[in-house]
Amino acid sequence: MTPIENVIKNENTSLNPIWIMRQAGRYLPEFREIRKQNPDFIKLCLNEKLSSEITLQPLKRFELDAAIIFSDILMLPYGLNQKVEFKKNIGPILGELDLNEISKIEEVDFVEKVNPVYKLIKLVSSSQLIKNKSTIGFVGAPWTLLVYMLNKKSPKSGLNNNFFKDDISINKILVILEKYLKIHIKNQIDNGAQIIQIFDSWAGLLENKDLPKYVYDPTRNLVDYVKALDVPVICFPRGIKRYKDFCEIVQPSVICIDYEVDPKQIEKEIRIPVQGGLDPKVLLSDKENLKKEAKRYLDIFKDHPYIFNLGHGILPETDTSMMDYLVKIVKDY
Repeated sequence: MTPIENVIKNENTSLNPIWIMRQAGRYLPEFREIRKQNPDFIKLCLNEKLSSEITLQPLKRFELDAAIIFSDILMLPYGLNQKVEFKKNIGPILGELDLNEISKIEEVDFVEKVNPVYKLIKLVSSSQLIKNKSTIGFVGAPWTLLVYMLNKKSPKSGLNNNFFKDDISINKILVILEKYLKIHIKNQIDNGAQIIQIFDSWAGLLENKDLPKYVYDPTRNLVDYVKALDVPVICFPRGIKRYKDFCEIVQPSVICIDYEVDPKQIEKEIRIPVQGGLDPKVLLSDKENLKKEAKRYLDIFKDHPYIFNLGHGILPETDTSMMDYLVKIVKDY
């Protein structure tokens, strides 16, 4: 049993396993080298040889307890034949969503289109570097995928004015998403993913009254599905504020918290294992401050099953020496 599985399944509080969201990414010079030669992000994700190499890069440098696959939540709309491209300094841009088109997709065609993701997991899970470490697969939550598919870009500046106007279409899309998310999850697990994380990056956009329909219910369906496969599931409903309600309704194996929530309140209110919380910007400060902030989380959760992580992805401008120092702080605690 890996350290992370020990924390999740046995609720072990004597271990402090660590992995970092976006640990395979732009802060690593070896990743930037590959990216320079491969400007098309989707093609890079679908090159299982390179994406498996990228997945394992941080494990060659740091004493981490998991590899999270190098992929993207938007592989799902891509597999459903919605155009997806990533533009420099802008982010993802999606094409028009044709509901008739995505309704007609066959499972075999979807699986064939995103099959390199499953091949990459097989390659990673057979690597010597992953010995006694966890392989983490992931998906986007239905709400966050709905946001990208209808908004056609990141909603940083807000959702389109008419986003909620066609309730019938939204309901149909959510049904399709649930079906294909389950297929995507099952294929990841069948190829070696030992844990699944569900990223709900835009959960914080919703008013409380809309959380049951768009976040709680659809995510709970996925959580139940993963648990029925005897695999732990981590949920990260970023910006949701109501973490206690989320845990009681959705019942994930682990709750991943963002950096805007008070960790003391989480420790008091949440009974299940907790992951994350540290503000990624702390890694841009100095070693003294990093140690102080990392120890704050370790102290708060010392009697609680806890997986160390950040409250969002590691920032591209992070120095690798700070990441190295963070891992040492956690391991020496």
